[in-house]
Amino acid sequence: MFTKYKQGRKTMVQIITDSAADFEPHELEKLNIFCIPMNIIFGDKNYRENENITKSEFYELLKSNEEFPKTSQPSPSEFEEHLNKFKAEGDECVIITISSALSGTYQAILLLKDMVEYDSCYVIDSLNATAGQRMLVEHAVKLRDEGKSAQEIANYLEELKGRIRLMAFVDTLEYLYKGGRLSKAAYTVGSMVNIKPVIKVSDKGKVEVCSKALSIRQGIRSICDTFSKINLDTSYPIYVVYSHNRKNADILVKHLNDKGYEIPEDRIVNIGATIGAHVGTNVCGYICVEKEN
Repeated sequence: MFTKYKQGRKTMVQIITDSAADFEPHELEKLNIFCIPMNIIFGDKNYRENENITKSEFYELLKSNEEFPKTSQPSPSEFEEHLNKFKAEGDECVIITISSALSGTYQAILLLKDMVEYDSCYVIDSLNATAGQRMLVEHAVKLRDEGKSAQEIANYLEELKGRIRLMAFVDTLEYLYKGGRLSKAAYTVGSMVNIKPVIKVSDKGKVEVCSKALSIRQGIRSICDTFSKINLDTSYPIYVVYSHNRKNADILVKHLNDKGYEIPEDRIVNIGATIGAHVGTNVCGYICVEKEN
């Protein structure tokens, strides 16, 4: 871990993220990072992701509750408490947020950093979510443990985030439509023929529909075909993500195994409530890193 002595005390690099990165609580403790929970709202009930609602509990509510869930960013005061503490102790800080195209968290933290006048705090817009955001956090931990400063870590992450590729298929158009990410016309036509959109995260951090499939099998085949065209940087891990239904992830893992890529258990990630609220169950996809041009 990066350390230096400042006024007789070791200075450390502290790392913060939000719960859209889809870490489990025990993983956060192992990595020695802080995670601020997103808010999940069903009707008049507010839940804090990974604090008073687990991923399994969220998906059970999603299937059984007539209310469509809403998500909201954490209160800036939750970050402020950490920033004031780290600043007072002379520590450096790196904050990695969900894509600014999906949430206002990044902009809120930038304003907060200026308000508390914390010059050695670096805020990274992941331009991603779920395991794409998680990959940046894990790389930040690796660099911290190698002794890099917060500024060096931020520089590395700014370069890396532009090479992260996320592609997945979505089993239903319902949640994209209700979440405002699909027009009513596209939803109506697509639902009539049971279209399963293939989505990606763009270089601007937006969710985009890039093709369409008519079955889960076809959706998996489509994203596997796209994976084969990526100039893969094998120095970084490959993640497989899924929402609630592990069966689809296992099918995708087998396809990747057949291509010569081993996906260990800790790289198979169940999508949490922040993203799950907008895509529903049965989603399956991959996250990887493309080589530099």
